[in-house]
This record gives sequence, structure tokens and C-alpha cells, in this order.
Amino acid sequence: MLNTQPSPNWRDNLVQRLSGLPRDTRDTLLLLALIGWVVLMQAEHLPLWCTALTGAVLAWRGTHAWQARPLPSRWWRLGLLALTIGATLLTHRTIFGRDAGVTLIVVLLALKTLELRARRDAFVVFFLALFTLLTHFFYSQSLLTALGILLALWGLLTALVNAHMPTGKPPLWQAAKVAGGMALLGAPIMVVLFVLFPRVAPLWGIPGDGMTGRTGLSGQMQVGHIASLAQDTRIALRVRFDGPAPPASDMYFRGPVLSRFDGSTWRVPSSRLPVPLQLTHGLVVQGTPFRYEMTLEPSQQPWLMTLDAAAQAPELPGHELMLTPTLQWVSNKPVTELLRYRATSHTTFQHGPLSATVGLQDFLELPPGFNPRLMALAQRWRQESGAGPEAAPALVDRALNELRTGGYLYTLEPGTYGTHSADEFWFDRKLGFCEHIASAFVVLMRSLDIPARVVTGYQGGERNPVDGYYTVRQSDAHAWTEVWLAGRGWVRVDPTGAVSPSRTAGLERLAVPGGLMGQALGTISPVLSEHLRATWDAINNRWNQWVLNYSQSRQLDLLKNIGFSSPSWQDLGYVLAGLLSVVSLIGAGWAMWERRQHDPWLRLLAQARREATRLGLQAGPDTTPRQLAQRLQARYAQHPNTPAVTDWLLQLEAQRYAVPHHSPSPDVKALKRIAATLRWPAPQS
Repeated sequence: MLNTQPSPNWRDNLVQRLSGLPRDTRDTLLLLALIGWVVLMQAEHLPLWCTALTGAVLAWRGTHAWQARPLPSRWWRLGLLALTIGATLLTHRTIFGRDAGVTLIVVLLALKTLELRARRDAFVVFFLALFTLLTHFFYSQSLLTALGILLALWGLLTALVNAHMPTGKPPLWQAAKVAGGMALLGAPIMVVLFVLFPRVAPLWGIPGDGMTGRTGLSGQMQVGHIASLAQDTRIALRVRFDGPAPPASDMYFRGPVLSRFDGSTWRVPSSRLPVPLQLTHGLVVQGTPFRYEMTLEPSQQPWLMTLDAAAQAPELPGHELMLTPTLQWVSNKPVTELLRYRATSHTTFQHGPLSATVGLQDFLELPPGFNPRLMALAQRWRQESGAGPEAAPALVDRALNELRTGGYLYTLEPGTYGTHSADEFWFDRKLGFCEHIASAFVVLMRSLDIPARVVTGYQGGERNPVDGYYTVRQSDAHAWTEVWLAGRGWVRVDPTGAVSPSRTAGLERLAVPGGLMGQALGTISPVLSEHLRATWDAINNRWNQWVLNYSQSRQLDLLKNIGFSSPSWQDLGYVLAGLLSVVSLIGAGWAMWERRQHDPWLRLLAQARREATRLGLQAGPDTTPRQLAQRLQARYAQHPNTPAVTDWLLQLEAQRYAVPHHSPSPDVKALKRIAATLRWPAPQS
């Protein structure tokens, strides 16, 4: 007869094996799994050797726990510690600072598990893991990071509660429930501290480590650099207009202006002229103003992005702002945290000198020996069209027409350009991203004796239908040009628009392949995919606005709303101290009331004390059930009800204080039922 019972698979065997593990082994494996999750979230920011070593140590420790083998000797731990310090020095050149410190903390956390013997060792590992968890905020304060940390925190609290539970094998769900309840009880205090604790600096950061490796615009542009940014979908800034937004073709967010060229890289120049001779911006705005709120992601750079062009300084308390001659607003300190500010811009404007002046010659300089064919083309055009300021507009139009009709293509992958990058683009490849096109165009303009420069920034943006914010990503990084024309000053000319008009009109972006999940959702339902993306962006924006961008000024605004005329840090401290005192008193009172009112054993004892007082016996708040029984026996020994009451009082004491399983006693419910039928002696007259 065939056996129709299904054979157990590996999953059933694993569950059965786990359920049969000793308590210490189970708790150790849980703790190792939680540490693995903490380290996994940090893996992106750790050296590869650190992640591999930490994973190997945790797996090694887990194997010892699973097989009940003795822990490695002290020499193993000392050897791994020496290896860790050496590798950290080799990788970071120091053992101090953010990156080196986090690397050491992560490995030391794993090494500490190799001496995990007693409960005290477990508590050290718990708190070291909690500290390691906080280091995630050094690198990211995003909502996704916060959710991952919240999950890890719940797990660590569960393990901590489980370690305090009595012997046996209490179910983990019970410890998780207690840990979740504790976290919820502490949430109101956390919210109060977040809202009112004085903010005097960015919450997360270490001095000197804020300038490390964040991609984005910089003070230079190497041909091909912005093309790499086009593959970066991280958010650069968000903007919300108070009224109608300008058309996409006018949404130029101005960044660094580059005018020094060495043949391969454009840079922001350092002025060699005295201050009185430097070119002034000479900005004159016209047309309809656009007022908007900008949320700028950390860039580690001092410049503020504004819609081109902002004549008035953005509203940003705590920063000293200056408008450079190239129309760029810069702060006295780098943007190391999320910034939110308001600004007003005019998309129709005029700036720069209207006639030839000292300083314009800097925008004609070209390195000798580069791009000879483009220089020769410029010489031929000058001979055909003439030279001088009056011929400049026609030469600009001729160059743009050549880009429109010459078979040039806008692409994210133009290939690698050589020494004469402008010549290769103009005559050979005819393929390029915006910086290839802008660089070649400026080289041609300067060869034609027309002052020109490269402007970098962001162009366009995607409106989120959920919250109305325009999201500008690193992939929207753009390079355009400005040429100087007599009587008009500096004029924006975007040669990319000549090659690909839909790019600057906001109708086209070069697609970057998304992740597997995004591709799958897009294949199944493009509408659903776009809606989910917009919703997630809106949620992230709210997180940025109300959590990461909750600054001191918003704290003081909150105090104004509750009645303070001119609030200060001291007022914040007074309000915080007052609220914490009130909450503490309420909590203490509630705990006392809850213990007395909701502990059935205490209610039975209080009832017995009241009966004893009625009988004329001494029954204070510290009188025990045994003392009540002794006093009752001494005064009412002859009463027929005394033995039953005395026996009940002794059982009441045993129920709470007797050694477990030594002398069985009724539970509280049984004692309550007995008390309902119990008859105390009548008072003596």
C-alpha cells in the first residue's frame, strides 16, 4: 500500500529543528539575525572587506550557537581586531572621523558576539547595536531609511524584552507585542522632544565629513560629466509655485557659470581684476514675477538654485547671501542639510554690460593648440559674414541653424571624446549630450570673437499631481550657453534646443532603465506605476518638509502660534520642561492608580484591610495579610468565622509571595470567589 502522507520538506525540518533548540541558542540566533539586518542597511556605505568580514563573523558565531560548540579563544578575537584596525587604516588612512568610525563600530559589534556568554554580554551587544543603528542617519535621513531603522529598533527591543523574560521558551510574538507597546507609550514623549527640543545645528553630522562624495553639479564641467548625472534619478530640488508655473521651456534653474577652458574641462574662474573693474550683473527684470518655494537637497556646495533670474535674495534666515556678477546666488556656508526657502524670479530679464567693457575679454580666451578645424571654420565664417559686434547676431543664428540641419543628434551615449572634443563633435561624430553641444558651441563663439560662457544647472522638472510640487532630479542636469551681444548684454542661447527642441520644451528626457520592480509595474500598468511613483514622491516630500526641514525658525513660529510674542530658545526650554513635568506627573499618577485599581490582588487586600478596620484592628497601608490574620486570631479567636477568614488571608499572602510550585494556592479569581462568600466576625461591643 502506498504511503499517501506527504514527506516533510526542508522547511518543515528547519522549523522543527528551530523549535527544538535550547533557549540560549534560539536567543543568540535571533540577536545575530537582527545585527545582520542592521549591518545590511549600512552595507552601501561600508568598505567591501568590512561587510564580508562582518558577515563571516556573524555566520561563524551562528554556527557555534547552532552546533553548541565552545566560543573562539581570545587570540582569535585579538587577531581579528588587529586585522580590522589595519584594514581601516589602509582604507581610510585614519581611525577617526565618520567613515572610519562607522567601519570600526560595525566590525566591533560583530566581534563582540564572539564573547557572548552571559546576560551582561548580551546587554552590551544590544546597546552597541542600537548605537550602530543611529549611524545610518550620518548617510541618509530618507523616509525609507527611517522605516528600516524603525523595523530594526522594534526587533532589538523585542530581543531585549525577551532577554528579561523568565526561564523557559516564551513565544517571540509575546516579546514583540510588549516591545511594540513600550515603543507606542514612548512615542508621545518622542514627539514632544522632536517638536520642542532646541535646534542649534544639523542633527546628524560630524565636522569635517560633510564634503564627502555626493554627486551633483560642481564648480567645473568635464565634457561627459553631466551625461553621467543623467543616469542619476535622485532628487536635486523640489519647487512649488504660488500660482501658475512658467512653461517648461523657461524653467532654467541656474547653477555655476563656467568660463575658463583648458581643452577638456570648464571651470569657474577666480577673478584677476580689482573689485571696481569686475563686471557687475546689471540685472533688469521684466514681465510677470513667479513666486515659489524651493526645497534644495544637500549639495555640499555654497550656491542656491533659483529659477533664472532672481533679482532679490531668497528668504533664508541664518544665511548671508550674495548675488555674483554671473547671476548666481551663493551663501556664506555650504548646503549640508535640506534647505527650504522662498524666492521670486522673472523669466524675462536682461543682464550684463550693454557695450564693450573691461572684463569681456576673459570670455574670449581659448587654450592654444586645441580644436584647429573649428578655429578654421570660424575664420571662414568671419570672412563671409564680416566681424565686429554688429555681425554677432547673424553668426549666432548661423551656428544654431547648422545644429538644426546638420544631422546632429542628442544622445546619452555619444562615446568617449579625445583631445579635440569640439572638433570631434562638430565634424565627426555629431553625437552629444548637452555639455558636448554647449562646449562646442562656446568654443565656436569664442573663435568668432563673440564672448560666450557655459552655464550649468537644471532644466525642466516633473509636476507631481498628488501635491503639486515640481520634482527636479539629477537626471535633469543641463548645460546651456550665454553669449554677449552689444545692446542686449548676456543672452541665453541653448544649442541643445536646436539639436533636440523637445528636450528643452520638457517633452523628452533620455530614458534611464529602471529597476526590475519598476519595469515590471510599468509593463503591467504604466498608469499604476506612475501613480505609485508620484504618491511615494509626495510622501517623501512631506517627510522632508515636516521632519528633516523642521528647523529652529519653525519651532519659534510654533511658539508664536500658541501666544508667545517674541519667542526665544529660553522659551522653548521652559515649554519643554513644563510639558515633560506635567507628563511625568500624569504618568506617575496613572501608574499608581492603575496598580491599585487594576491589580485584583491589591483590591482583595484593600477589602481585607477595610474589614479589619471595621473590627477595630490595626490595618495600615503597610499591613500584610499574615499580620491581619494574626491580629484577627488574637482578638476574635473564639468566633466561629475566624478560622475561615484567617485561612483565606494566609492563602492571599501565599498567592503573591509563596515560592512557585512549593505550596499550591488558589489563583486570584478563586480567592475573589471565596471572598464573596466569606463572613467576617461581628465587631465586639
